[in-house]
Amino acid sequence: MPIAESDWMVLNNVTASKATTLASAATIAPVTFLTVLTGNTAITTITPPLPSQTHMLAITFAGTAGITAGNNILNTKASVANETMLLVYNPNTAKYTAVG
Repeated sequence: MPIAESDWMVLNNVTASKATTLASAATIAPVTFLTVLTGNTAITTITPPLPSQTHMLAITFAGTAGITAGNNILNTKASVANETMLLVYNPNTAKYTAVG
């Protein structure tokens, strides 16, 4: 059964803000679904834009920074330059988990 158009719009909001670019740092605070990171500093903390809600973020790494477990990131994952990593936030544990 196909997804209803109204449900699809919730999942794929075409009015969402454009991607933002941030300098790679140990702590980042994304404000849009898609964030492009410059530099090669591994992320150890992500300030959740929606701390009380389950959500997903997409991060495109310009370098090979990746994420490191600790603080509010559950698993360590290396990044590949110019590929996008998906992270799911669980408000019950207050942690992000990399998908895949």
